[in-house]
Amino acid sequence: MTLDRARELIAIQVDMGGGYNRNSVRMLLAEVAREHGQNGVDQMIREFALDEKFGLPIGQAIIT
Repeated sequence: MTLDRARELIAIQVDMGGGYNRNSVRMLLAEVAREHGQNGVDQMIREFALDEKFGLPIGQAIIT
């Protein structure tokens, strides 16, 4: 998955903002981690403020 595609999908989930959406974002971040590493994940967390919105900390590995 490209980072641009991940951005599109994460933006949709953030707009909805529920508990199930948090799980969807975690799954998307796991895919980003596989292809782009932890730096890609941290970039998405910062860009969408996922640490504040869903409690996903920067620098912590996403485990699904």
